Amino acid sequence: MKTDIILILDFGSQYTQLIARRLRELNVYCEIQPFSVNIKQYLSTKNNYTVKGVVLSGGPASVLEKDSPDINDENFANLKSLNVPILGVCYGLQLLAKKAGGKIHKSKVREYGHTRIKTSNSVIYKDCPKSLNVWMSHGDSVDVLPKGFKVTAKSSNGHISSYENAKEGIYALQFHPEVNHTENGLNILKNFVFGVCKVKNLFKAGSFIQQKTSEIKKLVGNDFVICALSGGVDSSVAAVLVQKAIGKKLICVHIDNGLMRKNESKVIVELFRKHFKFNLIFVDASELFVKRLKGVIDPEKKRKIIGKTFIDVFDSEAKKLRKKNINIKYLVQGTLYPDVIESVSFKGPSVTIKSHHNVGGLPAKMKLKLIEPFRELFKDEVRNIGYKLGLPKQFISRHPFPGPGLAVRVLSDLTKTKLDLLREVDDVFIKELYNFKLYDKIWQAFAVLLPVQSVGVMGDERSYENVVGLRAVTSTDGMTADFYQFEKDFLTTVSNKIINSVKGVNRVVYDISSKPPATIEWE
Repeated sequence: MKTDIILILDFGSQYTQLIARRLRELNVYCEIQPFSVNIKQYLSTKNNYTVKGVVLSGGPASVLEKDSPDINDENFANLKSLNVPILGVCYGLQLLAKKAGGKIHKSKVREYGHTRIKTSNSVIYKDCPKSLNVWMSHGDSVDVLPKGFKVTAKSSNGHISSYENAKEGIYALQFHPEVNHTENGLNILKNFVFGVCKVKNLFKAGSFIQQKTSEIKKLVGNDFVICALSGGVDSSVAAVLVQKAIGKKLICVHIDNGLMRKNESKVIVELFRKHFKFNLIFVDASELFVKRLKGVIDPEKKRKIIGKTFIDVFDSEAKKLRKKNINIKYLVQGTLYPDVIESVSFKGPSVTIKSHHNVGGLPAKMKLKLIEPFRELFKDEVRNIGYKLGLPKQFISRHPFPGPGLAVRVLSDLTKTKLDLLREVDDVFIKELYNFKLYDKIWQAFAVLLPVQSVGVMGDERSYENVVGLRAVTSTDGMTADFYQFEKDFLTTVSNKIINSVKGVNRVVYDISSKPPATIEWE
């Protein structure tokens, strides 16, 4: 049975990815493509899917501008030939009105942020109040609707906030239903995909596993596949899925770079060798990594050195396998959909706040073909796949951990002594989160070793030792985050345990910054 799909055309809105997230929360499979995608060519690649609807996203441009983003006539004709409902959001609303012959004007009163609207009868607003507080972000408004279209909502400023042409299957919203600020936003999207598009065949983890394992088995044949198994959720679940498809023809390489959490490599090797019977090569390269990072303070330089060293070690192991006449043709990577969106979206790659260490340079260097089973999935969907494949809950639900590891949590030059100290502090912090049953309430928690020392009194003697910072945040996707408000009892307990059990620490501080303006990690 084919999975139903909603196609999202991106016109550059900062919220486009949120539309996809909301639909996936409803177990509705969807994909984002730039507005200029060749519809006919795109559809030819979707043999396992049935397109049930199309969403046109918002965007920063004005349809009144000469070179504003548009869908060319041939593409629009192919879109219409699908005979599926279309939902325009913000810029998408204005574009649909313009293409059907409506009139748009530059508003004297622009609507940004919270706006009150009044709705009329429409399937889009089923089970919604007649008055809604929604999130607007537009300077243009529809002045005259095309023939056959009717207004389904107006704002308190008198602007058209939504319209429809049910006969042609066109629906449009001037506001953003995908953001949390819009009341009943998810319900509105639900009404579109289920009430209008009649989506029935939902995305299911079990079906995905069956389909992907079959594809990978057919693709690989008698060749071998290599995977850099960091122990993170993405690479681990990808490796288990590929192993399910090809067994011992998957060779995993786990590299201990000396920058991991306490006993992490030991836990990873035991889990995948003993529980999953992986063909796993373990490489202890901790001394090499720490040696190359000696004296380096700048976090970007740390990332580049770690990335290059990782590639050098991984490449060395791959060459050893080739000398044994093992034909490695493919490389497994746990690439996720947000990474893909960044490269194919209307706006292209986003501004780099800080670089991310991954094995992106490996395929070109080693001339391997990529297997990326999760390139169309979000993180929470990958976690669900992991549960289905039998990975332990404690492993799958672990907090995110940066690629460069503790290198960017020691806010100074690196030494083994500093890394060992931070490992112990982090271990105490995480264990207490479990003891207080707080771990699963927090999106990410960790410790940082600050580049300062402070005066203290320990055993009636003066001490001059290290200061560590604790960080714990709540978030849904890491894009924004709030610090977790611990009770005093927890902070007192964890502070005392760290100072009493970790030699070299005499002061503990807690980070109460939110993102933005701060980032979650310190470097």
